[in-house]
Amino acid sequence: MKLISLTAIAAICAFATTAAAHEFKIGDLVVNHPMAFETAQTAQTAGGFMTITNTGSTADRLIAVEADFPRVEIHTTEMNGDVARMMHLEDGIVLPAGDSIIMKPGGYHVMFMGLRGDPFEVDEEVPATLVFENAGRLEVIFNVEERKMGDHGSMDHGEMDHSDN
Repeated sequence: MKLISLTAIAAICAFATTAAAHEFKIGDLVVNHPMAFETAQTAQTAGGFMTITNTGSTADRLIAVEADFPRVEIHTTEMNGDVARMMHLEDGIVLPAGDSIIMKPGGYHVMFMGLRGDPFEVDEEVPATLVFENAGRLEVIFNVEERKMGDHGSMDHGEMDHSDN
C-alpha cells in the first residue's frame, strides 16, 4: 500500500479547486467560468457566457472581446413577444463597482460569428481576450460544455436575428 503525504494531498486538492474554479483576474475584476455550449455541425455562430465581478470602488466597462473568428461582438437579448432578437452592444457592458454582471443565455453574451463549418465541440477550449476600458486586456479560455435541457436547449443562435437594426 502506497502512502501519500498530507502535503501531496493538499497540493492535489488545491489544483483540483483551481481547475474547477476556472477563474481569471485583472485588477479589481474577476471573470468566473467563461464557457460556451457545443454547437450543431452547421452552426455559424456560438454564444459565450461568464460572470464578471468588479470588486473595486470604481466602475469599468467590457468594451470588446477578441478571438480568432471573423466577428466577435458583445450582445444582449431582447424579447418581442415570443421572438428573441440579438442586439449588438457597441458601447459594451458597464461593470458597476462592487457588483457582478452575469452573461447567460437569454441575456448578455459574447457572440462568436463565422464558425466556418468548425462547430464548438465538448471539451474544446476557445481562447479569447476580454478588453476592459480601465483594467486593460485579459486573456481567458472559454470551455465548451455539453448543452443540457434547461440551458436554452432549443435556442440556436444560428437561427436568430443578429442584425444591428
